[in-house]
Amino acid sequence: MIDQSDILAALRWHVDIGCDEAIGDEPLDWAMLAARPAVARAPAGASALPPAAARPAPASRSAFGGPSGASMFGAPVTADLPLGASEAGASARARAAEARSLEELEAALRAFDGCPLKATAMNTVFADGNPAADIMLIGEAPGEDEDRQGKPFVGVSGKLLDRMLAQVGLDRGAVYISNILPWRPPGNRSPTQAEIAACLPFLERHVELIKPKVLVPLGGTSAKTLLNRAEGITRLRGRWFDYASPGLPGPVPVLPMLHPAYLLRNPIAKREAWRDLLTLRQRFPG
Repeated sequence: MIDQSDILAALRWHVDIGCDEAIGDEPLDWAMLAARPAVARAPAGASALPPAAARPAPASRSAFGGPSGASMFGAPVTADLPLGASEAGASARARAAEARSLEELEAALRAFDGCPLKATAMNTVFADGNPAADIMLIGEAPGEDEDRQGKPFVGVSGKLLDRMLAQVGLDRGAVYISNILPWRPPGNRSPTQAEIAACLPFLERHVELIKPKVLVPLGGTSAKTLLNRAEGITRLRGRWFDYASPGLPGPVPVLPMLHPAYLLRNPIAKREAWRDLLTLRQRFPG
């Protein structure tokens, strides 16, 4: 009999490595993929090999010792291989540049296959709020709740963000919200530089189409990506910067703030967040 504690330990291990979502209706049997058809026995006295003319041409070998075009498990590998980092960035930039509206940009993003996160996410999280708003908030990446619902900041962090905005007379009808990445990293891990580079052209075009009067990056990843700076969020928050892009009429003021998830882990930092919100409203009271 299998020990219940062994099952729980195995489940914890899967969660720790990021396997916390079932993305298929049926489990995949890797043992069946690895199985290969057995070679039929030749009749006694007959050659075990077919005539030379009927033999298939020798297959090239893969890096794992198997035939080219097959994975190390014996499953066929399709021609639609993932794009490399440079190819993904170039493809994203070309697709994003063609978008002339938010609808076209969202369609281009949903059709983009240059970021591997898309294969493990449940939904593409594009944006929420008012596209005509003056204030554009940009987070890091969707979490579990955001991935399920397909909207940014709808989990515990999102509820805190709503309360923070309400304290200065704002709500989702007065702001526009998006993320650096539209797909959830497994286990809510931090995004890699390759993932950010693949998705950044879409965000840059997103900002150009919205044309906000102020950008508010939430958290270190968002602030460092938008501003191309190396400092952490505790050094960047509460300071005004400029964001420039060829598709904008001029530089856009940027005010980095602490991410709501950080505030949940460090409640003492809420006073800095409150100060930053007041700074935002003093400069943009409308």
